[in-house]
Amino acid sequence: MHSPPSTPSTLNLTSKLLSLLKQCTSIESIKQVHSQMLIHSLQNHNQILSKLIDLNDFSYSSLLFSHIPIPNDFSYNVMIRGLTKKWHNFTLTLQFYHQMKLFGLKPNNFTYPFVLISCANLPSFYHGIRAHSSVLQRGLRSDPHVAHSLITMYARCGDSGGARDVFDEITERDVVSWNAMISGYLKMGCAAEAVVLFRRMRVAGFEPDEMTLVSVLAACADVGDLSMGKWIEGFVVEGGIEMNSFLGSALIDMYGKCGNLESARRVFDGMSKRELVIWNAMITGQITRTFHLQFYYDYASIHLQLIFHWFSQNGASDEAIKLFHGMIEEGVTPDKITLVGALSACASIGALDLGKWIDSYASQRGMNHDIFVGTSLMDMYAKCGGLDDALKIFEDLPQKNIVSWNTIISALAAHGRANDALSSIKRMVEEDKTVQPNDITFVGVLSACVHAGLVDEGYRWFNLMSSFGLTPKIEHYSCMVDLLARAGRLMEALEFIRKMPEEPDAITLGALLAACRNFGNMDVGEQVMHLLLDLEPSNSGNYVISSKIYAKSKKWDDSARMRRLMRERGVSKTPGCSWVEIENQVFEFHAGDLCLNSREIHRVFILLKEEMKNEGYRPMVDFL
Repeated sequence: MHSPPSTPSTLNLTSKLLSLLKQCTSIESIKQVHSQMLIHSLQNHNQILSKLIDLNDFSYSSLLFSHIPIPNDFSYNVMIRGLTKKWHNFTLTLQFYHQMKLFGLKPNNFTYPFVLISCANLPSFYHGIRAHSSVLQRGLRSDPHVAHSLITMYARCGDSGGARDVFDEITERDVVSWNAMISGYLKMGCAAEAVVLFRRMRVAGFEPDEMTLVSVLAACADVGDLSMGKWIEGFVVEGGIEMNSFLGSALIDMYGKCGNLESARRVFDGMSKRELVIWNAMITGQITRTFHLQFYYDYASIHLQLIFHWFSQNGASDEAIKLFHGMIEEGVTPDKITLVGALSACASIGALDLGKWIDSYASQRGMNHDIFVGTSLMDMYAKCGGLDDALKIFEDLPQKNIVSWNTIISALAAHGRANDALSSIKRMVEEDKTVQPNDITFVGVLSACVHAGLVDEGYRWFNLMSSFGLTPKIEHYSCMVDLLARAGRLMEALEFIRKMPEEPDAITLGALLAACRNFGNMDVGEQVMHLLLDLEPSNSGNYVISSKIYAKSKKWDDSARMRRLMRERGVSKTPGCSWVEIENQVFEFHAGDLCLNSREIHRVFILLKEEMKNEGYRPMVDFL
């Protein structure tokens, strides 16, 4: 089909219609302009197509493109841009790219950035390499947009060398070039390299922009570079740069992960407008403290099992819950990230009432079936004693991943239902072909064997790891040591420690030492004792247990020596600490603490102790 010859009247009409097209803000108005063009046989498909893509109408855009008699490179580039930026259909982007070449059209510097970004997002290293080869053939290697997209493609595909080669070949770098490489290093888990490159950028005389600062702050959080993080805050303040939600949340996240909660709180309190991302950063920082979370608000890569473990290891969960209450009071609507963090804090300190409120909140908004919120709810209920609720949520999940399976297996193990935990892993392997057991799965299974004293079953599952392509790590050896120690097979447990792939940690040695105390085994106990005191010379519990082991064997001089050694080294006994939730408020109390709330709590504890005695509880006094 050929366009009719242009006349002054058709040129005038075309000009008017194109002017109207620019003003269109709805699909309906575009259709009206388009109909007039069709009536007058005006061939302005590319302009219509571009406007449709701006308004995000995939169906109409596809229909229009299919009716273009002979699409040119501009038509293809417009569609490729829309498929990549608007609709994120990266596979279809590559199909259009290949079709474009098949029809003899030449991709150009407007084509390749979107093609490479599509390769990065799939990710498809094979197609990325081929596109790079085509870029070189067409002499486009010096185009900055193409080069930056190449860096992103290589970084997303995990090839740090390829990304760096492209960066080094850029003859005239700008801030975007540095940002692409710094961000690329961060995506590949090379945070230290990102910080080093940022220093080179400063030496080269480039001023960082907001994207640079946010990326480098994330890198500082990864490697614990508090000094560089503080420098960036000073740079922002001295330069009069606006502390928006992106910079603010990055600073809070950095300080939180570097263990400087005071500075994190200072930045948080100084924010004039606290958006959701700011609250999330502060809550996450309070919970994790010095523990690094590979979070980045990316649900696809979040490793909830590690998060749950880290949350339970620190004492900042009560502060996180206070922040969550403050967030609700300020009218900020929590999202899935917030709920996951708050639920993990609830699980850590047993705040069941708040956990139930979050469950209700999530259910009302349809978020309870989200796999990550659902898994967090399971973990919270299981750790707060509600195993049946956790099981119900698990069964109701529309889809399950390895994290949800691991959570329910660990929950069953912790509640002493070892057989159910073992049945769950068998069910997972037999019924769900989309998941495979991982390291954490076997920690849960072996823990179930520990709680139930299933030594032979523990050995069987430990040896089964290799059939799933897994190599036992220190956590699995620790479970086996604990299992053997509780069964009284102490020498066997010690041999297991000697076979471990790395030095045993304090938890493993502590479990074996406690078993030596319970079974009165001095021979193994003394060997473990020396290892543990070398590893943790400032842990009061090690001296106390060692003293009691000697005392049980009537070695009074050695028992007194351990107490004396503890005093000489300046080691003091840390008082026990616990929490209780009353009317949505969390109270913390310590052993020996006689404040008002603690007095009331202790009175209740005395009543509970009497009830326990009535139920047959007898305290162990051998080691007092």
